[in-house]
Amino acid sequence: MSKTRITRRRFVAGLGAAAAAPYIIPASALGKDRPAPSTRINVGFIGYGTMAQDNIGNFLHDERVQVVSVADCVKDAPLYGYSAERPGGREPCRRRVNEFYAQKLNKADYDGCKAYNDFRELLDKDALDAVVISTPDHWHALQAVAAAKKGIHIYGQKPMSLCITEGRIMADTVKQNNVTFQVGSQQRSDNYFRMACEFVRNGRLGKLERIEVGLPGGRNLFGKKGADVSPEPLAAPPAHIDFDMWLGPAKKRPFTPAIHSPMSWRENLDYSGGMITDWGAHHLDIMQWALGKDDSGPVAVENLKSDLPPPGEVFNTASDYSFEVVYEDGTRAFVSNRFPNGVRFVGQGGKEIFVTRGKLETKPEELIREKIKDDEVKLYVSGSHERNFIDCIYSGNPTITTCEIGHRSITIAHLANIALRLGKNKVQWDPKKEMFVNDPAADKLKTAPMANTWALKG
Repeated sequence: MSKTRITRRRFVAGLGAAAAAPYIIPASALGKDRPAPSTRINVGFIGYGTMAQDNIGNFLHDERVQVVSVADCVKDAPLYGYSAERPGGREPCRRRVNEFYAQKLNKADYDGCKAYNDFRELLDKDALDAVVISTPDHWHALQAVAAAKKGIHIYGQKPMSLCITEGRIMADTVKQNNVTFQVGSQQRSDNYFRMACEFVRNGRLGKLERIEVGLPGGRNLFGKKGADVSPEPLAAPPAHIDFDMWLGPAKKRPFTPAIHSPMSWRENLDYSGGMITDWGAHHLDIMQWALGKDDSGPVAVENLKSDLPPPGEVFNTASDYSFEVVYEDGTRAFVSNRFPNGVRFVGQGGKEIFVTRGKLETKPEELIREKIKDDEVKLYVSGSHERNFIDCIYSGNPTITTCEIGHRSITIAHLANIALRLGKNKVQWDPKKEMFVNDPAADKLKTAPMANTWALKG
């Protein structure tokens, strides 16, 4: 087992942090594979938008954690949140963290959270044990690989990658550097989803006859309107954003509110994959879990239909779509925005399980009362996704949603988007080689090009 690497600079930085606040000892400063239970995990946030705001509380309230820094190329901007109701950026994060610890420590002048424009400064200057990556999807791989190479553990928001090649490099680099990685597919930490998967794995439905995966359709502007979603480029980007840094490996283009406002970027293929990857990262992941395919995947995606716009459009992801996912044993899943949001497993004799957030339904109704026996398959139990991540940093055990698991799940969504972009009705996939079958045009789209001198190397 390789040891967490620590340079003399990081060790000295850790000592400096400890001198400023004696109760903080970076676990990495101990030079061990895993921190002792008595040490505290120093966490930095890369990106502070809607998702980071939603889960930072679980880190702040974990007594084993100290949030010490944030990096975001946005300084302080409005329009974050699911109704464009709150600000985001590095300064709101810094304020929230400092206010939290000021109250907790009864120290009004607490100013221990550092803020950076460039994530590389955060990785280089702070004695970090872990980072939470909550940036647009086109940044996930570069930031995760950079952190993993420094031996820093990673909580990475979903969709985990922008393309298949990125996901493979991420998973390999994480493994090579003995880094704990938690993909933010938090449905695995929900009891309803785990119960549904255990029922399927233990044959409560008999042989599966059909799976339906319902994902959202349309375009969600999350409360933004008017000029904030205009497709017309601005003469110059807003003052609150380092737009060159925001674009990073994506191609150069002017700031366009429709796709560069908070959360709107998910509707452009340069930055994300639309609802197919956004929600597919959740529900396709549950399907994989139920089928026991965490280290594998389907052999084909078929019968693809969508309203995919031309690639030059500002919004160029599919908003109305359907496709079928086929596994080697003949299991077939039907995916569409026309189904209810969630996952439905249909078995023999009219037996069904439907699971979505906050709901688990069975047919017949009494099926839900069945208990999983001690000698049956019992799946990983995690009460809190963030807490499970910290637990595994200490223990060295795999998280409930490892980097490999996240890569395999989001690959299915990428396969569908690749086929749709090529106008294909069917693509065949080899999950062992992670290559399309006799389809060089599709293989070419496994990799998203990187611009502006950025390159991803494992």
